Amino acid sequence: MNFEQKILICYNEPTRYYDNYLGKNISDSKDNVDLSEREFLKQIALIKKSLSKKYMSVETLAVNSDIKSAIKKILNYSPDAIFNFVESVEGNTNLESYIAGLFDILGIPYTGNGAIALGNCLIKSRTKQILQSHGIRTPKHLITEVNEIPDKDKFSLRFPVILKLAREDASIGISEFSVVLNFDALLERLNYLYTSFNQEVLIEEYIEGRELNVAILGDKVLPISEIRFDGLPDDLPKIVTYEAKWSPESTYFKHTTPKCPTDLDENIRLKVEKMAREAFEALECRDYARVDIRLNQRNVPYVIEVNPNPDISPDTGFIRAAAAAGISYDQLLYTLSKFALKRIAYDTQAAS
Repeated sequence: MNFEQKILICYNEPTRYYDNYLGKNISDSKDNVDLSEREFLKQIALIKKSLSKKYMSVETLAVNSDIKSAIKKILNYSPDAIFNFVESVEGNTNLESYIAGLFDILGIPYTGNGAIALGNCLIKSRTKQILQSHGIRTPKHLITEVNEIPDKDKFSLRFPVILKLAREDASIGISEFSVVLNFDALLERLNYLYTSFNQEVLIEEYIEGRELNVAILGDKVLPISEIRFDGLPDDLPKIVTYEAKWSPESTYFKHTTPKCPTDLDENIRLKVEKMAREAFEALECRDYARVDIRLNQRNVPYVIEVNPNPDISPDTGFIRAAAAAGISYDQLLYTLSKFALKRIAYDTQAAS
C-alpha cells in the first residue's frame, strides 16, 4: 500500500571542514575527511528505497550553503513531510538547528528533533546546565574558551579527565589522547584542540566503568546496548573515539563491540531507563534520540551525552536496539515519518 503523501529526504552535502577529524596527528591525508558524513551518504539511496515502499513520491535534497536554492527546491516539490538528516551545513554543525528552524518557518513538518533541542544538545555546556537544572547526574566539568588556560591552583576536577570539543558530535576530535591523567597533559591536549579546531573545549571528569547507549523512540525506551571494550590494549582508555565509529581498520573499531540487549541488574536497568527518559524530556527531545550513560565502579549512572537525531544507518546502535525490540529498519523509518505527518494533523486541529 502506497500513501499519497510526498516525502523529501534532506541531508547535508558532504564536505571537508577540518584538516583533521581523528583528534590526533596523522600522516595519511586520506584520513583527513569527515567519515561520518561520507558513510551516511551511502545510506541515502537505501532510505529512499525503503520509504518508497510506503509513499508514492520520495525525493532527496542535499543541503549546502546555497539556502535560497534549497528553499526554492523544497517549495517546488511541496513535500508533506521532510525526513531531516541535515547535521551541518558545509561541515559547520552550529547550523544544524538553523535548518530545522527553516523547516519550521516554511511550515513543513519534519522528522526528529526541533531546533531548540538540536541546538541545546550540540552546545555541551548548555546540555550540562539543563541536565543539572533538572537534577540529572552528569560528570563534573568546565568549559574553556579558545586559548583559555585554566588556573592550576583553582582547577577542581579530579583526574583523569576527558577533553571534548564543546560544539561537535560524531566523536570528532576524540582519540586515545583525549583522556589525560595530570595537569601538564591537560595543557598539552588543550593546545592541540585549540590549534586543530579553534573551538571551546569541554573538560569533564572521566567516569571509569561501563558505557551504555539508551535509544528512545517516541515514548518507548528500546533495549539497552552496551559498548564492550574487550581486547582493547590496557594502555588505551575505554572510550568511543572517532576511529571506533568510522575507521574499520583501527584498533578501537575492532575492540569496541556493542552488545544489545546487555546484561544489567533489574534495579540498575530501571535506574538507567528512568535517567534516560528524564534527560530526553529535559532537553525537549522528540521522535528519537540516544542517551549515552556511564556506570561508575559502584554502578552509579551518569549522563555523558544526549544525541538527538542519532545516526540510523542499518549497522548503527539505534537500529540494533530497534531490532532487539522487534522493529525492522523499514518499520523504524515508517514510524519516524508517521511522527512527522501526525504533526500536520495536530497543527491543523490547533489552527481550527
